Formats: sequence, structure tokens, C-alpha cells
Amino acid sequence: MNKFDYMQKYGYEQVIYMHDRYSGLKGIICIHNTTLGPALGGTRVWEYETEEDAVYDVMRLARGMTKKAACAGLNLGGGKAVIIGNSKQLRKDTVRREAFWRAFGRYVESLGGRYITAEDVGTTPDDMSLVRMETDHVLGLPTTSGDPSPFTAYGVYKGIKACLKETMGSSKLEGVRIAISGVGHVGAALCDLLHEEGAILTIADIDEESVKRVQEKTGATIVSPQAIYDVDCDVFSPCALGAVINDDTLGRLKAKIIAGAANNVLSDSAIHGTKLHEMGLIYAPDYVINAGGLINVYQEKIGYNKEASMRAIDQIYDRVREIIVESKTTNTPTYLVADCMAERRIEMMRNINSIHIPNE
Repeated sequence: MNKFDYMQKYGYEQVIYMHDRYSGLKGIICIHNTTLGPALGGTRVWEYETEEDAVYDVMRLARGMTKKAACAGLNLGGGKAVIIGNSKQLRKDTVRREAFWRAFGRYVESLGGRYITAEDVGTTPDDMSLVRMETDHVLGLPTTSGDPSPFTAYGVYKGIKACLKETMGSSKLEGVRIAISGVGHVGAALCDLLHEEGAILTIADIDEESVKRVQEKTGATIVSPQAIYDVDCDVFSPCALGAVINDDTLGRLKAKIIAGAANNVLSDSAIHGTKLHEMGLIYAPDYVINAGGLINVYQEKIGYNKEASMRAIDQIYDRVREIIVESKTTNTPTYLVADCMAERRIEMMRNINSIHIPNE
């Protein structure tokens, strides 16, 4: 990847490398766009195969956060942090863990509020408490909004119901067959919501303990992570890592709807988003349907109120329906409809920001 060409093509503002030899911190912060406000995005800990993979992931995730905030109507820009490492091993070493997260907090603080962090894959509210020791620019703390996973799951649940309404004429989940790839914090919470309404679940995850816990609670059928793409179902819900809709999986899908919590579900939006549309499948753009967690942590900036947060997340249902209706009316892939929605809001606010206000 030529990083500067990539940054210019997609409008990135900043990429910051982090390294602390004492704690072992090694990662990247990416700020995509701050037109609407400071860049907010969680911190992901993952064992990337190469540093290039980590850079590519953080840049795609940061750009997705810009779109997510714009479509959700939040006054936030898009950013993300990825850290190369094993989150389970990190939690076992108490002394190193504190130094690790405080070192990260120092990097966040050095950006002067341009980037605000929170939880993501491999991190917890307790980790954010350690980050908070070095910077105020962190959300998702145990004493405020806490773990965003249940709120992300709730938004996906509402988005799935919206997709069902537009394809089957009813948002009821009774008897609906849903295949869920990834049953971590968000996926497991989503399974609970779907099971409560009578959905028939098939699940897969690389973590055997996670799938067993979900099976015990919901009676879900377990298949291997690779076999989940071949399940005959109504809804395929990717809730793990991104790029799962690709050249290999696209022809195997038997679902009518693609709607999940993972970021960057499409390996290449222009190719795979268009093919899904041509195949007649409904794709709920990931950065629209999975915005519940972001909406919830944003409430911390304006004065946390859980009821207000839930009302805002409820609007995902209407937003997804609006995108699907526009897609059908104009024969435009849903990913393009959502992209235009995000870009329009950013451009409108950019114009407002350019209005001159004289000194008083």
C-alpha cells in the first residue's frame, strides 16, 4: 500500500504510529475526517499477521467511523486505533497492563482532543479506566456508558427487523432463520435479543467456549466458522471481523438479507456491494446498522442519559428502511445510498463551518 496515495484518495488527515518499548505497546491511531467534530473510534487489540495488515485495517475502520457518525447524525468525525498484540495475554499481566494502557493514553492525550477513544474488539471499560489516568479524551468508562456491546447489538437487532419489514412485509422474528458469524460480546448479546423473539439461530465462532455459552442459552445450532457461509437462512449476520463478503463467500450465501455488527463487511464495496444488489440481496450498510455503540458513548459528551441513548438507537430501524426504499426506488446499491447520505451531511456541515463570523 502506498499510504500517502491512499490517504489522498480517501481524504485522511493523520496517521500516528505508537511504540513503547517498556510496556510493549505497538500500534497505530488514524484520524480520517474531523469536519463534523473530533474523531471518535474505539481501540482494537488484535494479533495482525503483518504491520501492513494493521495499517490497512485502522485506515478502513477510521473511514467507516466517519460515515457511521455522519449517518447517525452525530457531531463527530471518524478515527480508530489498532494495537498489535494478544488481549488475553495482556490482561494476565497486571503491572504491564497498567503501563501499557497508560502509555496509550499519553499518545491519545498528545493529539489534543482531535481523537477520542473507547472500547472495541479486545478491550474493556476497565482498560479505558487506565487510559483515563492519562487523558480526558476517552469514553465508555465503567462509571458512565460502560460496555458499548449491548447497545451495538440492540441497533443491529433493530436493523434486522427493518430489513425483514422491507423484504417480507413483517418485522416479526418468530421462525426467522438467522446465521450469526461471531458470538463475542456483540454477537452474543444479539443472539439473546433474537432468541427472545423466536428466531432460529445458527452460530459460528473461532472461540469454542463462546459458541457453547450461546448454545446453552439459546439452543442455537453450531457450525464451523467456514461452514456458516453455506447455511440456508433468511438473514446472514456477520458479527466478527470485516471483509467477510468477498469473492470466495459471495456465491455461497443462501440468505436474503446481510445485516450484522462487523465493520467493513464488504471486502470491496464497489465490487461486492454492487454484486449483492444485482443478486437481489438486501445489504444493511454496516456503519449504519452497527452505530448503536457509537450513539451510546456519544451521550457521554452531551451528558449521559440511557433512555435518550436508546431512543436514538431506535432510529436505526427507520434509517435502514429509508436506505432500502431509496435503493429500490432508484435501483442503486444500498452501500451507495448510505455513502451519499454520509457525504451529503459532511459537505453541508463543511459549508456551514466556512461561514465567516466576525470578531465581536
